[in-house]
Amino acid sequence: MRRRLVALGVALLVGSLLPAPASAQENGDRPQGATLRVGLQQQIDSLNPFLGYTLAATDIFRAIYPTLTTYSTNDFGVEPELAERWESTPDKLTWTFHIRPGVTWSDGRPVTARDAAYTYNRMMTDPAAATANGNFVENFDQVSAPDDSTLVIRTKTPQATMLAIDAPIVPEHVWSKVADVENFANDQMPVVGSGPYVLTGYRPEQDVTLTANPNFWRGAPKVAEVQFTQFKNSDAAVQALRKGDLDVVQKLTPAQFDALEGEADIKQVKGQGRRFYEMILNPGATNSENQPIGSGHPALKDVRVRQAIDLAIDRKALVDRVLGGYGQLGGGYLPPIFGDYHWTPPQPRGFDPAAANRRLDEAGYTRGPDGTRRTPQGEPLNFDFVLHGDEAADSQVGEFVKRWLADVGINVELQPVSDNQLNDRTTAGDFDMVISGWSANPDPDYVLRLQTCGARPTPDGNGTPDTLQCDPAYDDLYGKQLAEFDPAKRVDLVKQLQSRFYDQATGLVLYYANSLEAYRTDRYSGFTTQPAAEGVITGQQGYWGYYGAEPTDKAISGSDGTNYTAVAWGLGGLVVVIVLVGVGVAVRRRATADDRE
Repeated sequence: MRRRLVALGVALLVGSLLPAPASAQENGDRPQGATLRVGLQQQIDSLNPFLGYTLAATDIFRAIYPTLTTYSTNDFGVEPELAERWESTPDKLTWTFHIRPGVTWSDGRPVTARDAAYTYNRMMTDPAAATANGNFVENFDQVSAPDDSTLVIRTKTPQATMLAIDAPIVPEHVWSKVADVENFANDQMPVVGSGPYVLTGYRPEQDVTLTANPNFWRGAPKVAEVQFTQFKNSDAAVQALRKGDLDVVQKLTPAQFDALEGEADIKQVKGQGRRFYEMILNPGATNSENQPIGSGHPALKDVRVRQAIDLAIDRKALVDRVLGGYGQLGGGYLPPIFGDYHWTPPQPRGFDPAAANRRLDEAGYTRGPDGTRRTPQGEPLNFDFVLHGDEAADSQVGEFVKRWLADVGINVELQPVSDNQLNDRTTAGDFDMVISGWSANPDPDYVLRLQTCGARPTPDGNGTPDTLQCDPAYDDLYGKQLAEFDPAKRVDLVKQLQSRFYDQATGLVLYYANSLEAYRTDRYSGFTTQPAAEGVITGQQGYWGYYGAEPTDKAISGSDGTNYTAVAWGLGGLVVVIVLVGVGVAVRRRATADDRE
């Protein structure tokens, strides 16, 4: 991944030793009306829309910044957003978007086509500005705004994703004054946006406050404020939900979800997940200049070893015992929720330790006297497995994988680390095996690009890689699907891509977990889920969940300035706070397994 911001100073504040911090709204300026209180269990990697791409960050960006189009709550179909209509030339190289009139930034200035042109041109010319969403503009040749209501984009080659440009559009009059995007924290409140909410408060590792935008073009939200409070784990968040100190909790474990069944004033929400949970095997990492990086074990360069590891893993056991049955077996790269693009291996490798042993024997990785297999050069197959230290699922998966690989003669050392350590090590290729995972978009291009040669990190650490593979056959298929406008033909190419990725076995998709949430029915109703069937409230492809929430009289009358951060500290649930003095801290990659789309 890319480098983030340079830490100018760090102080550790441990919650159990310090008094709770003052609420962000204790100064008498709390908005009148209901506050939707959401438990957040993921780090926000950046509030800078050019840099941030964790699911927590993009959830906020969608609520405060416009995009040209959005996705339907019903079925993920493309809908107009800032662009009310569009057309393209017959050769599909020039696209004209007509910007909706009457949309304003939260500071009162009009939102125009020039803002969109500025945003895309900044991404095209400033490598730092391309950090999070540069893939959308890589194929752009020229972007212009001949007038305030017309945006014209010319591409180098036909690009099938032109109606799925998910990059936040920023106000030119604000961002044109920012010379150094990479070191701009964007933490001066309020942040200028034009969505249903305005970002009005942020305390790193503690909480985020969004305030309703009364001038939002669709109409003001019914909820006056959305407050995200960060918890170290879901146990504390669930306790806060039960006590009535939170309204919505996400990322529930199966045991927590089941325990909430029948609880008064609490409704469970089980949605199909947009995420894949993946184990990356270091294929011999290189950077964008084809220079070797990292410390991956040389045996993992051998596709036969990677495929043998896959054969040694029991996905059904993971779904049953880690997910409690709330999920589906992994196989293809794209989750089942995206039915057209989802691919299931016609001949899955399956759980077959005997076949794994045979494949390793045939490849020349024989067992030594101690039972550990060795390379033909005599190096033992001792692999480190890097995990998120605060993710219960990672710990469980790690123990299973360690046991299964021991059965085929491979030693595994589990290395649970902090999120930022995992980020740095993954980007640097400093691992043998590591847990990963991404949320896919309705248009699969973003995650498909993660496996291309072009996604590898640059020599200075910038980039958005996943498995760090570089496979010319995969890249060729990727380019073909990007240029294919016939839906059926594109679906076929995307499935061919997934088949090639599966054969290379650099990323083993272990499962697709259901999204498990719960909310307080005595305080809120009317949450819009996405999609309509088996959908979710949080982490949507849009702002619908928060925008559509309808507060009860209790929620409205209960907006009394309660210090929700203090509540979380009292429960022992807030993560140890890292206060960053100055610009910020270096964050290279995903902050947790729940990630960027």
